[in-house]
Amino acid sequence: MVLRSCWKSRHKIAGPAHCWMRPGFAALLWLCLTQFGSGSGAVGETKSVVQKDAEFDVTYNDTVTSDNQTIYAFNHTISRNKTEGVRVTVDVLSEGLESPILFVVRQKQAVLSFQVPLILRGLYQRKYPYAHVGRTLCQPPTRAASETQYFFVDVSTLSSLGTHYQLRVSRVDSFTLQTDKKFSFTASPSQPQYFKYVFPDGVDTVIVKVSSEMNFPCSVMSIQDIQCPVYDLDNNVAFIGMYQTMTKKGAITVQRKDFPSNSFYVVVVVKTEDEACGGPLRFYPLRPDELINAGNRTKVLDVVVSPAINSEVYVMGMLFCLGIFLSFYLLTFLVIKESPNPISCASLTAGKTPASPYEYGSFADNGSTLSSEAVTDSATSTDNNYGYMERSLDSVGRSRQESLSSVEEDDYDTLADIDSDKNIVRTKKFLCVSDLARKDKRILSKKYQIYFWNIATIAVFYALPVIQLVITYQTVVNVTGNQDICYYNFLCAHPLGALSAFNNILSNLGYVMLGLLFLLIVLKRDIVHNRALLRNDLNALECGIPKHFGLFYAMGTALMMEGLLSACYHVCPNYTNFQFDTSFMYMIAGLCMLKLYQKRHPDINASAYTAYACLAAVIFFSVLGVVFGKGNMVFWIVFSVIHILATLLLSTQLYYMGRWRLDSGILRRMVYVIYTDCIRQCSGPMYIDRMVLLVMGNIINWSLAAYGLIERPNDFASYLLAIAICNLLLYFAFYIIMKLRSGERIQCLALVCILFTAVVWGFALFFFFQGLSTWQKTPAESREHNRDCILLSFFDDHDIWHFLSSIAMFGSFLVLLTMDDDLDTVQRDKIYVF
Repeated sequence: MVLRSCWKSRHKIAGPAHCWMRPGFAALLWLCLTQFGSGSGAVGETKSVVQKDAEFDVTYNDTVTSDNQTIYAFNHTISRNKTEGVRVTVDVLSEGLESPILFVVRQKQAVLSFQVPLILRGLYQRKYPYAHVGRTLCQPPTRAASETQYFFVDVSTLSSLGTHYQLRVSRVDSFTLQTDKKFSFTASPSQPQYFKYVFPDGVDTVIVKVSSEMNFPCSVMSIQDIQCPVYDLDNNVAFIGMYQTMTKKGAITVQRKDFPSNSFYVVVVVKTEDEACGGPLRFYPLRPDELINAGNRTKVLDVVVSPAINSEVYVMGMLFCLGIFLSFYLLTFLVIKESPNPISCASLTAGKTPASPYEYGSFADNGSTLSSEAVTDSATSTDNNYGYMERSLDSVGRSRQESLSSVEEDDYDTLADIDSDKNIVRTKKFLCVSDLARKDKRILSKKYQIYFWNIATIAVFYALPVIQLVITYQTVVNVTGNQDICYYNFLCAHPLGALSAFNNILSNLGYVMLGLLFLLIVLKRDIVHNRALLRNDLNALECGIPKHFGLFYAMGTALMMEGLLSACYHVCPNYTNFQFDTSFMYMIAGLCMLKLYQKRHPDINASAYTAYACLAAVIFFSVLGVVFGKGNMVFWIVFSVIHILATLLLSTQLYYMGRWRLDSGILRRMVYVIYTDCIRQCSGPMYIDRMVLLVMGNIINWSLAAYGLIERPNDFASYLLAIAICNLLLYFAFYIIMKLRSGERIQCLALVCILFTAVVWGFALFFFFQGLSTWQKTPAESREHNRDCILLSFFDDHDIWHFLSSIAMFGSFLVLLTMDDDLDTVQRDKIYVF
């Protein structure tokens, strides 16, 4: 009965001219309750309702109490070809209100209601009152060429005291944005702004760019479909469409296919607080004066909508990417076709002596050739050692004949005299490759093939959940529209299908293609070498660095997996999945160091299980550093101690060629070595070259550990990768220097690869440090580093880093593969170990 009487009285109040209009049920119920509900009067008491015919661009000063209600009736003409925005601006002039004023705007297809003072909530549910409110009315499309529409602004309150307010309704100039034309406006938390954009003919994708000279206050830009209501407040802007926080820059790529009406709204909302953009975090609660000052948050912004690239640019980008890397296949084919056949080492090395400044003598002439550590570590008596000292160098350096009964790795180690023989051989002052290439070739081949099979297994089990996870990330971004989840370069992020940044994924193709090319090159060398073994070629049997290709296969596989996982990371780059992009970088660095060491130490190189266990520990610390490392002093202390201890243990392992034991007597033996070699005799290190390398390595690693402990960098994964790269570069430089000191030379092909790779690495690092985005900061701060595409209007600086780094890694692998080709005609007992 109340609703029926309300309905009749409502039509009597509105007048017969407006009886055709039917408000929504919620608005009707609210109206009835305000007329017949509680307040200053009794239940059923009718309010005094006044309706005014109002006009645009006129400021109405009025007073409202719980006993009266004012209705402002507006009408305006809209056309199908032109959209005009309508904006309602309200100011409350009274202070110390008992109850807020409620404004309800009733349109043909929507109802908009808000209270003044407008209460917006921030972090920890802090409340911010705003007495000045401005809202834009949504404009649903019309099918008629011209139509007059009516809307009403109802003003009421439950306060018994008179409340003064100002009401102004005006048309919005430039409500429809024009392509490539900048438009400036001002927004605040209580005065959000939005504008309409219509796709022009022939344009399927546009980029909406919003910018400001002001870092703060923090704001949100949103793209919403043309519908009512428009979500334009801080507490509801994330309900629909695509949105992202911003400080100075914001950009969203919009596709026509996502908006059936061929148009959309660009909504800009200023947030009540700045925490989402990395601003200062105030503690709860705020003082009353802070609450008042928090309301003064206005921001001047510019918006421009530009057409994005068309399908032709996509095709050109893909063809460019394929063309670059296919050219390496063609160049490799030409180089292999023109490569000469190697000369037999028998004719070149017969009767020649080593060209190195090092000379071999008997062990007796070398003095105390066994270090104190090796002597005290020996598992046999010294009497047995003396018997081996009397052996001639030819007997010691002679390789074992291949066993026909077994190809297990334990064959060599089951000899009764092996422990003493290891001490004699590995502690000689000058070693040749033949001294450390005594194990059965088939045993070593199987040992190093495990590297490839293990990394292939790791790749499968690692990649599958990664792919599943990033697909989920991309789905969440597409469904929720929250573009703060992923740290793209939004000014150069070209979508394709469900992918938001296809160009960042495509540019990783080089890792896969060049990794496959390297595997093919290694496969060809492996086949040629096996054929040489079958025909008993002297070059393969007795000359050059022993050919073991398992680590090369593992390196090529790791390069391909780096491309795949980097592409997965760039599907949705953020701090939670950054380890996907770096895990196989650690593996590549570790495998390269192992390969360098294996070249001159094939018998004593680490097994695949040990190597991958160490790499797993590195990745484990990488994850811990990303999760707990930021500002955590305890973590950095523990990591620095482990880093230094690992460096010392590895240095000892390399210096003594594995002939030492880590047990309860290690400290006693260390004191004994220091006493005998440093105090009693004051003698220098026996293996000077190894000592120089290890001292430099310890200085670098201790310095990096100190830097991490002092600075505690936020990007722990990159810090850990820098440690691996520094150690790899140090060992590589040491290898090159020692190779030249030993009288060896670098062939033309290897020299070209070294120079080319060094130049490409330099350019690659330049583009890497451009820093187009960073997940160490908030998404809004990261977008301040965004920049436009610089190559073919399709690729940005980071894409060029992908191109150049994949080429540089491929070149680095070729350097490792070809660096010792000059020794293919040199007998192994004339190739020095360092």
